[in-house]
Amino acid sequence: MTKASEKTILVVDDEPDVREFLATCMKDAGFNVKTAEDGVDGMEKIIKYMPDLVTVDMVMPRRSGINLIRKLKKDDKCKNIPVIVITAHAQDEFGQEDISKFDGFATHLKPRYIMEKPITPANLIKAICNILEVEADLDDISQRLGNERDAVMDMLKNANKDTIKKISQMLNT
Repeated sequence: MTKASEKTILVVDDEPDVREFLATCMKDAGFNVKTAEDGVDGMEKIIKYMPDLVTVDMVMPRRSGINLIRKLKKDDKCKNIPVIVITAHAQDEFGQEDISKFDGFATHLKPRYIMEKPITPANLIKAICNILEVEADLDDISQRLGNERDAVMDMLKNANKDTIKKISQMLNT
């Protein structure tokens, strides 16, 4: 079976924090990762790097995810690159119309997966591995995330009440 380190993935998302989160999840699983900040930058980098897979946000400036996918699938060199749509707008007015447009696409034009934010690293990596027929060490990723979660819980248990109150107020604003 192919190794994750032999595959390159392009992450296209206009939100820097989301882009970094997705890229980190993929790098932790062993993939080579490139990033793009919008649909125009994404298409340029697809042509430049010819990635094995592309993740695309739906709502972006300069070129939306659906327009990027259309352009990608019209290019003979790029049309077979699998796409995963990762969106926070699958259920709202910003993205629901775009998502419904996929129903009108021919099967070979549709994204392989549509994942709604927030996503878990394990689900993302499982989807990527399924598409690329790659095996990744999901146990290592789950173990690391579990350790980080435990560390946060320990900090919260040992924090004083004033600190907890401040954190709660910050989260509710």
